[in-house]
Amino acid sequence: MIPIDLRSDTVTTPTPEMRRAMASAEVGDDVYGEDPTVRRLEETAAALLGKEAGLYVPSGTMGNLVAVMTHTRRGDEVLLEAEAHIYYYEVGGMAVVAQVLPRLVPGRRGVLAPEDVLGALRPANLHFPRPTLLCLENTHNRAGGTVWPPELFEAVSTTARRAGLAVHLDGARIFNAAVRLGRPAAELCRTADSVMFCLSKGLAAPVGSVLVGPADWIARARKNRKIVGGGLRQAGVIAAAGLVALETMVERLAEDHENARRLALGLAGIGGLLVEPDKVETNIVMCDVSGLRVTAVEFARRQAEKGVLANAVDARRLRYVTHKDVSRRDMERAVTLVAETASETRAGA
Repeated sequence: MIPIDLRSDTVTTPTPEMRRAMASAEVGDDVYGEDPTVRRLEETAAALLGKEAGLYVPSGTMGNLVAVMTHTRRGDEVLLEAEAHIYYYEVGGMAVVAQVLPRLVPGRRGVLAPEDVLGALRPANLHFPRPTLLCLENTHNRAGGTVWPPELFEAVSTTARRAGLAVHLDGARIFNAAVRLGRPAAELCRTADSVMFCLSKGLAAPVGSVLVGPADWIARARKNRKIVGGGLRQAGVIAAAGLVALETMVERLAEDHENARRLALGLAGIGGLLVEPDKVETNIVMCDVSGLRVTAVEFARRQAEKGVLANAVDARRLRYVTHKDVSRRDMERAVTLVAETASETRAGA
């Protein structure tokens, strides 16, 4: 049988409408600013997030890197929540390319408080790097798809800006947060200077992310995109799918959230697994397998043989991510197959 792929919402395939839009997209040379489809995507994305301008990039990792490069100078200090995606999963690009120093601030399920930011700021001193940027993440990946309370996000980012820091939001799944809260995405990032969001995760476009912010800042970011090899040509062919994603795929994210909740409830009933359904806010389910006395990597391997794919995020936890290409019936079958795997593991098979 076809495996139930819950490794990530990046495994989604484009919809038929996306494929038709890509085939008929009007294109031009984007480096010259002449691709009308890319320009329409950038304008649409900026409007949805309440910012002046947008920049289409091939990936979220590039979008975050370009943002860090544009907000900072070499040797600056960047504050991040301790398990932020920018720090954890982006190959050290902020250090290697932007040449800035990360300062990690422990949060609670990926969320910070104003006092956390203030406590991480050191007084001006010849010996200290210059702090210039705070990076936040909504939803928070390693915290299990946590959604920031909007009022707390505003308080934290306002505190940072008053302290002289710019604020960048890694909003890879910002539309999941918006759907969860029933509020426009623009409200969730009003006090951020820049935002990156992905088209290629739950929104199911095959390629791309968009970076948004003030028009003059985006103009500088465009140059940094070119530095890291992101200057695109007839990119309207892929940007067209992004437009369809924004027009048709946002509200259906609620289905992913419901499937994640259903999966979490099923997994929570399996002996040896620890899952907290009440903490599943969007489309990510974290599952602790340490009760089975195997590593998460080993359990992932065993359940993959049964037909359920998921990623280990550390020695004891697996991450399951729901998306448009898995159904309610898939969740039921996944629970059955994971239960079989756990039973065999407990029996020493």
